[in-house]
Order: sequence, then structure tokens, then C-alpha cells
Amino acid sequence: MTHFSLDDTHAPAWTASWAASPQPVWNDDFLFPTNLPSRLHLQTVRQLARISLGGRRLRIVLSNVHGNAPVHIGRATVAQQSGTNMHAVTFGGESAATMLPGASLVSDPVDLATESLSRLAISLFLPEPTPLTTFHWDGRQTTWIVSGDQTEATTLDMAALSMSTTARPLLAGIHVERTGASGNVAVIGDSITDGATASLDQDTRWPDVLAMRLAPHDVAVINAGISGARLLSDGMGVNALARLERDVLAQPSVEAAIVALGINDIAWPGTAFARDASPPSLAALTAGYRQLIAQLRARSLRVIGSTLAPFEGALPGTPLDDYFQPEKDALRQQLNDWMRRSGAFDALIDFDAVLRDPTHPSRLAPTFDSGDHLHPGDAGLRAMADAVDLHALLPRLRTVNPPSRPMP
Repeated sequence: MTHFSLDDTHAPAWTASWAASPQPVWNDDFLFPTNLPSRLHLQTVRQLARISLGGRRLRIVLSNVHGNAPVHIGRATVAQQSGTNMHAVTFGGESAATMLPGASLVSDPVDLATESLSRLAISLFLPEPTPLTTFHWDGRQTTWIVSGDQTEATTLDMAALSMSTTARPLLAGIHVERTGASGNVAVIGDSITDGATASLDQDTRWPDVLAMRLAPHDVAVINAGISGARLLSDGMGVNALARLERDVLAQPSVEAAIVALGINDIAWPGTAFARDASPPSLAALTAGYRQLIAQLRARSLRVIGSTLAPFEGALPGTPLDDYFQPEKDALRQQLNDWMRRSGAFDALIDFDAVLRDPTHPSRLAPTFDSGDHLHPGDAGLRAMADAVDLHALLPRLRTVNPPSRPMP
């Protein structure tokens, strides 16, 4: 974490401006497909990412954290979304690099000045057979995989398209260098934070909308959401306590964390995900939250909690249509009551109150429901972002809490 003083507020510093939390690629027998080939070879992967803050230089972060073999990067580039202003990305001064099993790879600084809330295109060429073992499953952004080295192509040759996907292989972060006091807020959450039902390619996840509100205050937002994430147990990624260091605490210039976890801990057990498991007790959940809070505060971060939104009728017509049960909802309400009364967090965002149907409080309000009765749609995601009190989030911000502007 970076600490600012009167003497260093004008010194250049690195800030995490975008992130995609790495997950292990699962086997073919899992409930959901990976949406990726099992390996890449002599192919280019091009991904788009909207950074929350711009800067005078940037660097990219790649991850092989779940890999059991080296990953060889033949060439990498970064450009504006249109493919213009293309810059080579180097690692230790070289265009090629090897990422060891279990490791990450941080690039050299790239002299590409960027604006806040701008979209970048990152291209990676994989020259050798590369098993895909580390990815981010649901990026809500189209990624293209094409044959050959097209890292320097302004426009990809779609005749060589192998596939397009919404998964994100290897790319885990973008840092920007800024002059002056700036920081970031990390949001650690599950599919609601990851944006499972947000409009594709539109940056409408609630942390994206929060980034629009915070950018004028020189504060970035990084999304550490993972679909299927849980506080206490592994799922479609490791448990929150196991990934906290990597996904939150190690991010440069992080000042605060918003915790938006728990619904999968409560609702996964007894479903096709974990048929023979039982939900955790309220005591186990609150102990997990308190440990998460303790670890964040040990690094001087401000910790913001969030209540769990209603989910009656969740996921109808799917293999998980038993996700909701009345006894699970009772546990959700008990946990929300603890959050509101315990004072465990520095501040609390009451997503339950924001999103519930006033006439049927165990359900999402129809206006905010994506249709699956678990995940908010774009209007609900915007309401979540607008429910964040910016001064409570970061007291140094003297703000009147303007709502988000409409999406383009």
C-alpha cells in the first residue's frame, strides 16, 4: 500500500487501474464450460480493458498463478481500443518472456499516456504449445483468439479467427503511473460484482459504474469479483481469505476494500455444485468476515461491508434452480442483521435495502432484476454503484455524492 504525505503528493506513483482476478481452469465435467480451448499455439490473444484511471505510463500484469508449466510470451503490445497508438510491451527490455508456474509477470513501463475511463487493447502472442490453466472466466468483454502473430495489427485478420470468447486468459492487471495523490478501491466479490448479467462489452458492472463516480476524484476501482466466489470455501476460484493478498492487498495504492461476498456460501450447498454439503453456520460466516476485516485493517485499509441482496426464485430453469431455499434466506437475513448491528465494518452499503422489492422483500425488485432473480441487470447494477456513499468509502473525499451519469 502507498502512503501519501505532503512531501510526496507530486511524486510519480503506480496505481492499479484495472484487474481481473485469476481462476484455475476447471475440467470439462464441471457444470459450466470454460469457453476457451485447452491450449494455445502460434496464436494471438487480443483483449479489451477499460481502465478506471489514466496516467502518463502503464504496465501490464500477466498471471500463471494456477499453472504447472511455464508460459512463453513471444510478443505483447498495447494500444488504444481502435488499435491506434500501438506500443510494444517488453519484459526486462526483451519482447519475449517466460512466466514460471505459479508466478506472475509484470511488464516494463510503457510510454503510452492514457485518459481515465479509456479502453485499451492488449495483445499476446503465444509461440509455443501453451496449456491454459489460469484465466478469468467471465470478463463481460469479447476476447479474440487469432492464428499467427497479429500483436502489431491495427485490425485483426478475422479470416484467421480461431474463436471469440468472454473469458480472459493470462491478463490479470493494468497499472498506471500518475503524478499526485491517487489511490484505488478494490471490490472483492462474487458473480454479482463480476457482472454475470451485465450487458456485454458495455462496462456496466457495478464497479465499472462506481469507477465513473470516483475517477473525477483521482481514485481508481479494481474489480476482484469472481463468479462463484465464496468467503469460506473454494468454488470457481479459491476462497476469499486465500486470494486476499494477491487480489487486494498486493495491488499498488489500494486504500479501501469493499466486501461483497456470502451468498454462494449460503446457497451453493445442496445444489448441483455441492449436493452433499450443508450451509455454514452464522457463527462461521461472521468469523470469516472478522478475519477478512482483520487482515485488511492490518494493512491500514478501510473496510466497507455490503448486505446480501434477496434471491427468492433464483436461477429458474437451470441445473441450479434449487439455489434458493427458505432456510437459506433466513440465514441471509440473519447475516444482514449482523452486518447492520455489529459495527464490524468501517461503513456498510445496504444492497438488500436498495435492490429488494418493497412488496415482496425476499425478491429483487422487478426494475432491478436481470430476469434470473439472483443477479441485478444494468439498472440494478447502476443502483448498487449509486448506493455507495463516497465520503463513507474514503473520508478524505469531500464530495456531495453525485450519482453516476447515464451509460453511453
